[in-house]
Amino acid sequence: MDAQQALADLTEISSQVQVAVVFDDQGKVAASTLGDSRRSDELAKAAGGLLAAADEIKTGESALAQLEVATGEGSVFVVRTGKTVIAATTGSNPTAGLVFYDLKSALRTVKPPAAKKPAVAKKKTATAPKKKTAARKPATKKKPDAS
Repeated sequence: MDAQQALADLTEISSQVQVAVVFDDQGKVAASTLGDSRRSDELAKAAGGLLAAADEIKTGESALAQLEVATGEGSVFVVRTGKTVIAATTGSNPTAGLVFYDLKSALRTVKPPAAKKPAVAKKKTATAPKKKTAARKPATKKKPDAS
């Protein structure tokens, strides 16, 4: 499913999500519920900044998968899977577990953008000639001795 459809489904099932954006690890927005591309880019940039700051202070070796930043007015949720990120805002006092669940579900349905593979010319390689095997004679059935 494309990212825009995933966000449409997300906002339909999650009453807590106000706005959401899907973007890649370079900050390129793939889809947004905001009508303004400038605001979509700003949300993606802010969410990317939150991830970067959290990555700097996290403990352990595993990659940071999710985070929530809460204020008195609302929260920002960010979920990352591989190189794809989804960020969403909510009102105050959201049910964090449910919002994370909905964001992860939406992110699972997003097909990652197809990586462009550089065109590579195939090299012709010399192949060794196949060995010829001696032809086998078909097996003949022996007639039983008539006694």
